[in-house]
Amino acid sequence: MRQNKYDDVNFFSTYGKMLRSVKGLEGAGEWHIFKEMLPELQNKTVLDLGCGFGWHCRYAREQQASSVIGVDISAKMLQKAREMTDDSAISYMNMPIEDINFSASQFDVVISSLAFHYIQSFEALCSKVYACLKPGGSFVFSVEHPIFTSQDEQDWYYDDQGNLLHWPVDRYQFEGQRNTTFLNENVIKYHRTISTYMNDLIHAGFTLREVQEPVPSEEMLRSIPDMKDELRRPMFLIISADK
Repeated sequence: MRQNKYDDVNFFSTYGKMLRSVKGLEGAGEWHIFKEMLPELQNKTVLDLGCGFGWHCRYAREQQASSVIGVDISAKMLQKAREMTDDSAISYMNMPIEDINFSASQFDVVISSLAFHYIQSFEALCSKVYACLKPGGSFVFSVEHPIFTSQDEQDWYYDDQGNLLHWPVDRYQFEGQRNTTFLNENVIKYHRTISTYMNDLIHAGFTLREVQEPVPSEEMLRSIPDMKDELRRPMFLIISADK
């Protein structure tokens, strides 16, 4: 049974109030780095895995991609995506990322934003993505940083007054399931090391192009006071690779 928290009414409602849900890509702290790692999208066929509200799908079309397919396990997410999309070149598929089965060499670019830490086997997914990419195609994705996912708690240590002391890192080398909390709900994530992310890509046949551990943009640091704490530890990992 694939995990699908986003079709829970309360969880979906809370997620819809997040900055990245309200403002889209400009509300995502890592977007200013992610978009610079994308290849040229004009006239390209694009697959977005874990597309959510379809922000990246619509961005790809703004960059003149020829067609875009967005895949997501959540029917509620896709309902919202379709409501926000008025473009026949974008199509959405309701299915788990793990179950994709596209034609060989079907896409020029495969992207994903903050979805793969919910996937149990990144190795198996890499093989599927490699198969559906055209030779020379690009795979660009973001995940929660392994420093962030290593512990179940995934939270700061605080002093008696509630001030942030430090971000704990423990059990880093012990990969696997983490039972944690997101938006006050219990969720299952899968922790893996940075080297596993990179080696699974390499073993699938990819060539690594760029690896980034992004910090918030200067604009976000100025406009959101608490954002400065995101400079104290990496929250995201973004990798681009080529077939």
